[in-house]
Order: sequence, then structure tokens, then C-alpha cells
Amino acid sequence: MITFLDHVVVAGSVGSYATLLGRSAANGRLQTGNIGLAFGTAGEALSSMVFATSDLDKAARLLERRAVACERAGDQLALSHEATHGVPIALIERRQPATPSAPTVDEAAAISSLDHIVIHTPNPERAIAFYAGRLGLDLRLDRSNPEWGSRLLFFRCGDLVVEIASDLEKVASNGPDRLWGLSWRASDIAKVNARLKSAGVDVSPVRTGRRPGTEVFSVNSHTEGVPTIVIGGLKHW
Repeated sequence: MITFLDHVVVAGSVGSYATLLGRSAANGRLQTGNIGLAFGTAGEALSSMVFATSDLDKAARLLERRAVACERAGDQLALSHEATHGVPIALIERRQPATPSAPTVDEAAAISSLDHIVIHTPNPERAIAFYAGRLGLDLRLDRSNPEWGSRLLFFRCGDLVVEIASDLEKVASNGPDRLWGLSWRASDIAKVNARLKSAGVDVSPVRTGRRPGTEVFSVNSHTEGVPTIVIGGLKHW
């Protein structure tokens, strides 16, 4: 049913993300190699995500059979907040990701694509039932790490991952899930880090990542309040 994550919506202006990604906007939207960014003025900093499907009518029928209430809204199929446990989610009919926005810098110094999007949940078993059982995403990894204090669920979606994080120290509850952060890929992390510093973006030094063979740095400005890291030296999921 779902083939990839088409775009996410950020509450804020396109200018900050054009600087962050090193790409030019067209019609108020930015596009990397595997995902687009649209911009709004309401909601949480990271306010919604829109998945792609090859047949929207077929997807609507399948979701109905899986007891996921949804409603057509323009060219999208909006899932009920009750069904998604509070995360704004919609589907759109799209065969493949859009063409990436033109880089405004050397391609190696631009953000290439999204590695993963992070959702916080107070109920990981409920999240598995929804994202794997109802949306049909592929649960690739279920990992608990006491050092991080987290249980992490990794759902493959196209060539990126939807990561669901929960707090190991808290008892599962029926509270809402929440879209939280973005992790971007860089083909040359040193060049991206240097380029952002020179553009006045507040970034941390490059450090060793949690995944073997990776390096990361944090981005502390130009994200419109979305927790953000950039990852380099990785193999795709």
C-alpha cells in the first residue's frame, strides 16, 4: 500500500531549510533525493507526514478493512487522529519521488536525502500494531538500550526509516504519539558541516555516530524548532 514517504510539513518558513539543505525552493517546497518539505504556519514544528501510494482508492479500501478511518481532502487521504494516535498522517497518489531541488552549493556540500524521521510514543506495542499491522510498514529492528533509556523501533519505508522511540523508564500509556525530529544524510559530512558554519548555522562539531562507521553532527538553528542531526559515512537501510 505505502511505497515511500513523500513529504513532511514543517511549521515555518522555507528560507531556513533552503540554507540547511543547500537547495533552492520551487513553489514554496524543497525536495531532496527521497523526500520533500512543505511549509505551513500552524501545528507542531514538525506538523505532519504524507506517505505515497500507487493507488489512493485502493489504499482507502484497504485502510477501511483495517479499521483506519480516513477522509479525502483534495488530492490526499487524511487518516483520523484517533487512528494514528495523534500524529497527522495523510496519503497521496505518487509513483516515485519528485526530482530533487537544484543545489545552491557544491552537491557534496548539500544535504542529499533523509535518513530517518523520529516519532515519540508512550506505547510501543500500540505503535507496532499501527505502523506494521495497519499501514503495512516493514519492522526491521526492535532494539532496547538502557544506556540511552530508550526502546527504538525501525520501520523501513522506501529507502528511509520511520523510527519510533519510547522511554524505557515509563510505563506504557494511552497518551498521544508525537512527530519529533529529522535525521538527514550527507555524502561528505565534513563539507556539509563547514558549509553550514560559514553560512551562520549553529552546528556542533562532527562526532562518531551510534551506528558503526557513521559520523554525525547536531543542527541547532535553521530547523524551525525541529530536532535535527546530519549523518555521514553510512550505508542505506
